[in-house]
Amino acid sequence: MTALASLTTLGIGGPAARLVQPATRTELIDETLATWGSPEDWLLLGGGSNVVIADDGFDGDVIRVATRGLSATRAEGARPVRLTVEAGEPWDDVVAHAVANGWSGIEALSGIPGSAGAAPVQNIGAYGQELASSLVAIDFLDFDTGKLVRVGAPELGLGYRTSALKRGRLGLVVSLELALADDRGLSQPVAYAQLASTLGVRIGDRVPVTELRAAVLELRGAKGMLWDPADPDSASAGSFFTNPVVTEQFARGLPADAPRWPTAPEEAARVLPLGSVIPHVVRGEYLVKLSAAWLIEKAGITRGFAIPGSGAAVSSRHTLAIVNRGGATAADVVQLAGYIQTRVLAEFGVNLQPEPVLVGVSL
Repeated sequence: MTALASLTTLGIGGPAARLVQPATRTELIDETLATWGSPEDWLLLGGGSNVVIADDGFDGDVIRVATRGLSATRAEGARPVRLTVEAGEPWDDVVAHAVANGWSGIEALSGIPGSAGAAPVQNIGAYGQELASSLVAIDFLDFDTGKLVRVGAPELGLGYRTSALKRGRLGLVVSLELALADDRGLSQPVAYAQLASTLGVRIGDRVPVTELRAAVLELRGAKGMLWDPADPDSASAGSFFTNPVVTEQFARGLPADAPRWPTAPEEAARVLPLGSVIPHVVRGEYLVKLSAAWLIEKAGITRGFAIPGSGAAVSSRHTLAIVNRGGATAADVVQLAGYIQTRVLAEFGVNLQPEPVLVGVSL
């Protein structure tokens, strides 16, 4: 059996009963359908950057998507470049390819680890951009029908770090199609204050895509959010908690300096747990997004914090990341994450939700 720890950026995870790594689209589809047709449990694994796998591993079939391929065509409209990406492509390689060609739309998503196929599942986002703004459609192998279908982005219910795929629509992302702009090598308008400050420009300005990518990589590197085997702070699953969405009335009860941003009700509806009452709809209240990092820090969890005897710790550079300091177990990570949740809930009444996929463990 193959240990899964070596296939994740967190470096945690027990053995898989069976591991396959199909490298072509045909192999991927055939292997997946065969696995679905067997009585064994199954797990899809991409770049392993957003997952916590149990110490006992996975007693079933693990399909690690290893397909590669990028191809571009032209279409009409403000974003004429149509970039088709096979699911196993490392996401940052996709961004690098677009930037090298002077195409914009995903440049602020530089440095995000993981595979392209996982990007629509999570609706990855950073520094004022989300995949949703560029995604046209995916080729999707549907679990219920066994058919390969094209699913348009509007059908995926993309919201803040979520999608219909994450919420329960079973299947496999085989490839995705992106719409990118080709405007003299200029980026999309800068939409994030910290990024604008780093670039020395104003919100809404445009800069060469190469400069914006370099600035994003610099910011992520400073936070330990670039995967580097030599950097202990990068041995993580990325941001461990999503920024919570609450009513404006609830937010008024928080300290005045607690960061908050307006949130569209459609987005919040996807963020809140299934079955939740959405106050915006029921009482006409506005919803706002809070900073999970701020809540964690103000609840007394400092950078580098660790429970005594644990191999897991809060990153020394970013309180949203839980890192493997060496020899950490999934139990260590879950214990620390649970402690953080408890402290924030007790201090502010906010229940932080984990962002990574939890396999064989729970919070």
